[in-house]
Amino acid sequence: MKASSELRRLSELALRHRRQGLAKLVPPMAEILRGSLVERYVTCGNPACKCARGERHGPVWYLTVTLGRGRTTGSIIAPENLGQVRGWIENYHKLKDHLEKISEINRELLRRQRQQRRKE
Repeated sequence: MKASSELRRLSELALRHRRQGLAKLVPPMAEILRGSLVERYVTCGNPACKCARGERHGPVWYLTVTLGRGRTTGSIIAPENLGQVRGWIENYHKLKDHLEKISEINRELLRRQRQQRRKE
């Protein structure tokens, strides 16, 4: 079932309460990060190192972000920051999800307002 058909069955008051509830669930804006974590194992280039025999160094974690026009940037994440970065990325996805749901509710409320004006 589509979300819009589910929303159509709710009262206006229920929609407004749902919207307020979603707004309260939005993560703190200062704890949001768009990007992806990538785990890499690397070779250092030293011919006497274990990585020259196939045992790579790692894992090394990279944060990658697409900037637009096909450009991507990345940075190494320190192991002690890995949990925090994962949480911030998760918060970003929650924010996007909540914003989309709030937008659906607002579209439904606007649709109802338009219908009400037509009846008047």
